[in-house]
Amino acid sequence: MSPFVSARAAWAAPAGELHRAALAKGIRYGSSAATWQVQPDSAYAALFARESGMLLTEDDLLWYRLKPTRDSPLDFGHGDQIVSFAAGNEQPVLAAHLVWDEGLGDGWEPDALYELGTQEARDLLFGTIQQEVAHYAGQVTAWVVANEVTDGRRKDANGFWTVEPWYQTIGPSYVEEAFTLAHQHDPDALLLINEFGFETGTDAAARRTSMLKAIDHLQSRNVPVHGLGIQAHLNADKFARKFDTAAYRTFLSDVAARGLSIFITEMDVQDDGLEADVPSRDAAVADVYARYLSVALQEPAVKVVLTFGLSDRYTWLEEDYPRPDGAARRPLPFDEDLQPKPAYTAILRAFENAPARPPL
Repeated sequence: MSPFVSARAAWAAPAGELHRAALAKGIRYGSSAATWQVQPDSAYAALFARESGMLLTEDDLLWYRLKPTRDSPLDFGHGDQIVSFAAGNEQPVLAAHLVWDEGLGDGWEPDALYELGTQEARDLLFGTIQQEVAHYAGQVTAWVVANEVTDGRRKDANGFWTVEPWYQTIGPSYVEEAFTLAHQHDPDALLLINEFGFETGTDAAARRTSMLKAIDHLQSRNVPVHGLGIQAHLNADKFARKFDTAAYRTFLSDVAARGLSIFITEMDVQDDGLEADVPSRDAAVADVYARYLSVALQEPAVKVVLTFGLSDRYTWLEEDYPRPDGAARRPLPFDEDLQPKPAYTAILRAFENAPARPPL
């Protein structure tokens, strides 16, 4: 039985237009959130409860929270709080990430993962996965099992990124072992492989090819991979010219032909190449959303669309990639004052215009 079946009543809980418009077409709309956002900010928590039909754990299951140093016992405190927040809003949870080489925090030396011996690495990674998945089994709908493990350039014959520390310490089997272990401890959850860079850029085509090879390899090994997560961190700079819509549509069809559901997991628009003027910048960002979703939502296998945050008040882009001109980033559907922007309307119209599909 799909995990969504038992949660079907929950999908009616959020009352926001984005959620309702998506649900009418068999699509689940939601967003990422973290305790440091929703706990001290009641207005934002209320917006999230109204508009989001699913919660992606943004920070609270990353290792800087879960395992702040190599020798720390697992700390589920923040994870429990964000999962409880979602449960209170009747929002299914996409938990992230079981395998990633980032998000470690200050308690880890920069090259700590690369310095592990094989057995140390196995004990660390698989021991953490086993405890984490067992702890949240039955509380989450889906897991991002492997995040950013393929590559367009430095890859093996199956598309996997050879520079990844777990690849170098454990070997290429670490991905399939992680999926198998997650399935063993949470057999009803949907399991995703998650990646970025499929839309634009010089290596986008190669990255799409690598992902298809990785999926083929995992399926040939009978690995329980149920879905592809597409981050969809989009860049507004000349997006209309750079986005190969036909190639992207073919890629989504190729993934669907392999029997996988598709989750858009971290969608936002980096407003590079745009003037600082807010009205024109907002219009251009909205145009990127409209162009992207008009292609992506044509594929019936796209079942979930998550923005990486709801409001510009909380966007990773402001901290990690500030604009050179100092203007605040505006990548999300709601502005810093929690008011809807043209991006909101673009996403809403995309849902309204999308073909209907069977829900998960």
